[in-house]
Amino acid sequence: MSEYHNPVLLHESIGALVLNPDGIYADATFGGGGHSRAILKALSPKGRLIAFDRDADAQANVPADNRFKLIHNNFRFIHNYALLEAPEGLDGILADLGVSSHQFDTAERGFSFRFDGPLDMRMNVQGAKTAADIVNSYTQEELERIFKLYGEVDGARKLSQLIVAARSKAQILSTGDLDNAIAGALPSFAEHKYLAKVYQALRIEVNEEMRSLEKFLQGAAKSLKKGGRLAVITYHSLEDRMVKNFIRSGRTDGVEQKDIYGASSAPLKAIGRKPTVPQETEIEQNTRARSAKLRTAEKI
Repeated sequence: MSEYHNPVLLHESIGALVLNPDGIYADATFGGGGHSRAILKALSPKGRLIAFDRDADAQANVPADNRFKLIHNNFRFIHNYALLEAPEGLDGILADLGVSSHQFDTAERGFSFRFDGPLDMRMNVQGAKTAADIVNSYTQEELERIFKLYGEVDGARKLSQLIVAARSKAQILSTGDLDNAIAGALPSFAEHKYLAKVYQALRIEVNEEMRSLEKFLQGAAKSLKKGGRLAVITYHSLEDRMVKNFIRSGRTDGVEQKDIYGASSAPLKAIGRKPTVPQETEIEQNTRARSAKLRTAEKI
C-alpha cells in the first residue's frame, strides 16, 4: 500500500473526523485506500464507508470489507450519491486533495517531469482532454492564464511564448518534449521547483480540479448531517484558500452572504483557528507531506 500512496496526516484527520463509530462516512479521494482503511478501523460493525475515485487503478486497492463501497466517479458528485447511500446525512467526509504517489511515479501517466512519458495527466484515463491537447491547442493567452492562475508561475508570458514557438515546429507530445520546449524559461537555481509549478498548472486544467473542488465543497456541506465533520487536506495555496473561504463564508470566493437579520448563511464552522500541519517526523518519512494542511469543519 505504501508503494501506491502514503496517507498524509492520517491520525490527525481520522481523529478529527470519526466521532460516531456507528455512522456513515465518505472518503472522497480513495486513492491507495490508506485513509479509508483507517476510517474502517475506527468504525464499529454498524458503521459504513463510501469512497470516490475516478482513477480506475484505485480499484486494485479496495479492502475486503462489507462495510465499504467504492464509487468510480468524480467527488464533485458526492451529494448525488449521499442522497442514495445516506439519506439522513453523512457523519463525516474526508478529502485528501493530493495526487497519489502511484500517479506521480507511473511514467505513462505523464504527471511528473522526472520521467519521459506521454503528456497525459488525466486522473480518469477515459477523460477527453490531455495535457498534450492543452499545450498544442490553447492560445498563448490561455496558456499564460493557467500558468499564472493555477501554478503561480513567474514569467508565465515567456513560458507560453516558448510553448507556442516549439509547437509551430512539431507537436509537444511527451514530458520530454515539454521540458525541452520550455528550457529557456527555467531558472538555473530552482529548475525543479519551477517545473513542478508548470506541471501543477497543467494537471489542474486537465482535470478541472478547481471547478471540481468547488462543486465538492458545496455538495459536501449539503450531504453532512448536523454535527457532521468535513476534513480536507490541501497541498497548495490556491486550493487551501478555497477550502478556508468556504468554511468561513460558504463560498469559495470568501464573499459572505447574510440574511435580513445579519446572520451568516455559511453551513459550516471551523474546528480550530489554524490548520493542522504534519509533524517533522512525518515530513522526514514522506517529503510529499511538507506542504500539507488539514482544515476541519462541522455542519451547523
